[in-house]
Amino acid sequence: MNNLTQVANGSQGALAARQYLEQRMQEFRVDRWQNEWRGQHIMRGKSPTAGSVSLISNDYLSIASHPEIVSAQIDALRTTSESVLMSGVFLHGETPQKQLECRFADWTGMPEAILSQSGYAANVGLLQAIAGPGVPVYIDMHAHASLWEGIQSAGADAHPWRHNDISHLRRQINAHGPGVVCVDSVYSTNGSVCRLAETVGLAKLMGCIVIVDESHSLGTHGPGGSGMVAGQGLTGDVDFITASLAKAFAGRAGLIMCPGGFSDYFWFTARPAIFSSCLLPHEISALDRTLDVIARDDWRRESLHKNADIVRRGLADLGYNVEASESQIIALEAGLEYDTLCLRQALESNDIFGSVFCAPATPKKRSLLRLSVNASMSLDDIGKLLRACEEVRDQVGMWGWSSTRRKSANGQAAMLHRIC
Repeated sequence: MNNLTQVANGSQGALAARQYLEQRMQEFRVDRWQNEWRGQHIMRGKSPTAGSVSLISNDYLSIASHPEIVSAQIDALRTTSESVLMSGVFLHGETPQKQLECRFADWTGMPEAILSQSGYAANVGLLQAIAGPGVPVYIDMHAHASLWEGIQSAGADAHPWRHNDISHLRRQINAHGPGVVCVDSVYSTNGSVCRLAETVGLAKLMGCIVIVDESHSLGTHGPGGSGMVAGQGLTGDVDFITASLAKAFAGRAGLIMCPGGFSDYFWFTARPAIFSSCLLPHEISALDRTLDVIARDDWRRESLHKNADIVRRGLADLGYNVEASESQIIALEAGLEYDTLCLRQALESNDIFGSVFCAPATPKKRSLLRLSVNASMSLDDIGKLLRACEEVRDQVGMWGWSSTRRKSANGQAAMLHRIC
């Protein structure tokens, strides 16, 4: 019996339900806002201005306002006489969406592609279509929440494995049998990178289906931005690739790359696909032109990775533990939520803006400020960021963070290993 049922049984229906909701809201206000955050809001502070160093957006390639993409949207809005507001299950023939799906499949080297409303809907719908009760799904503990939600929605059996720990994944599969293996290519919280070749190799050896979420690597990695799977030559070994197109593509859609013949089955099986409207013409037109820009502009990827490398090295030299990051996502893990709040405020006072990640996005004592590096950062921007991070170290108690202590311990262990 859940809490709401208990309340309803003890009083009158509608009033009991409202009291239950108010109780939950009050618990949030007291337990988190007043107690953990000490009366301040962990995510509500200053707003960046035009001169701020803003590392909040996932527009990694700095294309959100690209004139070609903006023009494509405007042209579609002006010239398209009607929009079909219906589920994509009704689409057939050579529609603009089907044509764009074929472009994505060709670009990534996968047999078919499916466009959906969001990356979240893509992962939930995909797992509904390929898993179910009794099916073991092996999921890296850092994988995106949408994959976890998909497992629950499908009624499948979740078997988490320690982040990037291939031997633990092997033990889990040995214990529960072949199933579905879920990973992110780049993990969105701390910027760590999946050990793709080892993970995919083990999964295929043990008879598992593989899903790789490339939300944070599609567009930014691989030949022409075609993703990390393609970049590592693993396309033929991965069954499904998913992505949110709200990251490097700066749009609003999700993508599933899949085996031949799967898409028709998917449209009649996955509830997010069946019961949500398809993309609008101006969205399709914008994504189509965005694909042109991303595939063409290798310099954007080069600039992005160069900037990320400089920022990562600079922060490490200042004593911050950024060892997990191997990508454009760099996490400053303050740990306790109040400490992360203080870090956010200190950096905002220096005109630096990042994104707070706290529970449920992280474990409660491992909250962090995420810096999303982009291709348009100048050396002046990077210098301003690093000077601010140097200035606030003592103010925010960086030397006492558990992540800093882990870095010191890892360094000492590595030194002992070299000596031995």
